[in-house]
Amino acid sequence: MTDFTELVDLASGRLGGAAVAASDEFFAPKENLLKAAKPVFLEDEYTDRGKWMDGWETRRRREPGHDWCVVRLGRPGNIRGVNVDTAFFRGNFPESCSIEAAESAEGPWTEILARTPLSGDAENLFPIDSDRRYTHVKLHIYPDGGVARLRVYGRVVPDRERLAGGGEIDLAALENGALVLAASDMFFGARHNLILPGPPRGMHDGWETRRRRGPGHDWAIVQFGVPGAIRRIEVDTTWFKGNAPGSCSLDVLTGGDPLSADAEWREVLPRTALSPDAVHQFERELREGPVATHARFNIYPDGGVARLRLFGIAG
Repeated sequence: MTDFTELVDLASGRLGGAAVAASDEFFAPKENLLKAAKPVFLEDEYTDRGKWMDGWETRRRREPGHDWCVVRLGRPGNIRGVNVDTAFFRGNFPESCSIEAAESAEGPWTEILARTPLSGDAENLFPIDSDRRYTHVKLHIYPDGGVARLRVYGRVVPDRERLAGGGEIDLAALENGALVLAASDMFFGARHNLILPGPPRGMHDGWETRRRRGPGHDWAIVQFGVPGAIRRIEVDTTWFKGNAPGSCSLDVLTGGDPLSADAEWREVLPRTALSPDAVHQFERELREGPVATHARFNIYPDGGVARLRLFGIAG
């Protein structure tokens, strides 16, 4: 996966991310940095402090120093890239930024992005080369100004001792380190929505493909956070009423490249009917499967699924 923006936003509020401290937030609050929605601009909207802006914005600095904001990641993980989005900040964006990361709120802090120029009203994308597990990041802006959104892309690194404790876990859960590596189509809904924590919030909060007009079917491949054997499956089509798949199946892989044409997939859930707007539990239908590293979720022929849960025992 060469495009780091295809990874999970570790700072997302959906995962529990939060802006916990800032040097200043006179014009716009730090919490806006992590809003899930894209930034918007309201031409005639003002507050008693000035122009309303959909981001974090500090006052004009008249003394030495610079502004900063500390973000607690929603889940600890390896950081692969960041997006410092200055959308709609044109005459009031910072001239540059740097980023530090830490393994606890107390630090110590490690610089993962050296001071780098920023462009206004733009997504500023910066790859990060680090394999350390971090829990917090600190965005520094020089000297002051506004940033609309901060995205911190990477891979969740869970507590593997806890996952290997012998109890049943969701092998496909994002919070347990799983990742949706690839999907056949994501026209209406992103693939990572399949494994988000919590119930779906609407049809927009699931994985949905376009209407298939040719042969074949759609699919998504999940890499487990830890290898494990599936014991039961939950397929949630909540909110998908006229666009749920007609049926689904599930295959597993015990090793190797899941994107290779030579991958040896093993079916553990035969093709089984699905109902719209429903939570399906499959246990008796399952064939005994091995300890696996990946799963391929197949839907026939197309449509939308809100959540996929693969409960099992870490191997």
